[in-house]
Amino acid sequence: MSHTVGVRRTQKLRTRQALLDAALGLLEHQSLSSLGLREVTRAAGVTPTAFYRHFEDTAALGVALVEEALGSLHGMICAMLAETEDSEERLGRSIELLMRHVGEQPAHFRFIAREQHGGVGPVREAIAAQLRRFAEEVAAALAEEPRSKGWSDEDLLMLGGLHVDHMVITASALLEAGPEGEREVAEVARRRLRLVTLGRLHWLDDANGADTP
Repeated sequence: MSHTVGVRRTQKLRTRQALLDAALGLLEHQSLSSLGLREVTRAAGVTPTAFYRHFEDTAALGVALVEEALGSLHGMICAMLAETEDSEERLGRSIELLMRHVGEQPAHFRFIAREQHGGVGPVREAIAAQLRRFAEEVAAALAEEPRSKGWSDEDLLMLGGLHVDHMVITASALLEAGPEGEREVAEVARRRLRLVTLGRLHWLDDANGADTP
């Protein structure tokens, strides 16, 4: 009995993944708002009825794609932040990590770039929620650093948001540039991150001297 249950669970996971992969392929050429359920099931090789065993509608499928695209990036970036406090090393490693991730999953990042301001509300909200969570995780990692002494939670979250916004902009630029232009994009990204890092070192200067005429 347990073997049968295991086989069914495996098949269910395979069908779900087939639907996600089929949708992602179709979304290379159209937006989620124009994607039809029957298009997806036909591409996945399953019946329309099978779709509803996994997703309520195409919006729910889109939310699952958001989680698939951005979920794995959370742990990697935060692990990298925890490994070293050296600013220059972080700059290089974070950009290399992003370049590798975009190179391995270009369709996922194109989907995020297109749907972040697209017409499907639940998907927009899912992307915003993932990026907000990402900013909170980065802020928490930054809070552990000695140089964060005296920083408010609000300012640390703002800094985390700057890093996440930079990541999103860089990912879009990498997609536009393609393999031949990625090194130039990476260099610009490093310089921008370095500017943020240098600004961080002096952020409290103004606060400490705010009462000085």
